[in-house]
Amino acid sequence: MKRTRNSIDDFKVLTNDPSMTAWGWAVVTPSGKVIEVGAIKTEPTNKKLHIRKGDDRVRRLGEISNQLLEVIKKHKIAYILSELPHGSQSAVAAVMVGAVTGLLQAVSVCLDIGIEWYSEGDSKKSISGRRSVGKDEMVALIDQFYEIPWKGIKWHDQAVADAMAVFHVADQQSSILKVMR
Repeated sequence: MKRTRNSIDDFKVLTNDPSMTAWGWAVVTPSGKVIEVGAIKTEPTNKKLHIRKGDDRVRRLGEISNQLLEVIKKHKIAYILSELPHGSQSAVAAVMVGAVTGLLQAVSVCLDIGIEWYSEGDSKKSISGRRSVGKDEMVALIDQFYEIPWKGIKWHDQAVADAMAVFHVADQQSSILKVMR
């Protein structure tokens, strides 16, 4: 089948910075055109309601998965890129890292959409040349490479910038994206 420019531009990638509190995402074409960006914010239920922490985490994961599925359906996502969360400073954080990673991998498997994972350090290095970059600096660096409809909301823009950093490293390393260009 002969590929036309339109069929390549129709191939949409969902790139992610997974988190329980501020999950950044962007829909991008393989050529780097940003279609839509967003961040999914969830917060724990007020302790006064006496809801078990495990039940509350499940609720939050449900909110994230519902919003991700809406984006995937709306844009007919063909491929997924994601930062692979790493390490944690507490048992609770370790549970959250495992939960968001498992959620995105399950979405990938259940919808039969390929996925590639990239480290945070590699993403930052691809943009800045360093493995450690502050969140505000990351927003400024991403702004130099991509046309992003920033909202001016700090947590939102930082999450989107981290998701776009994943796209940036994949743009350099992913054989799938190279084939689609």
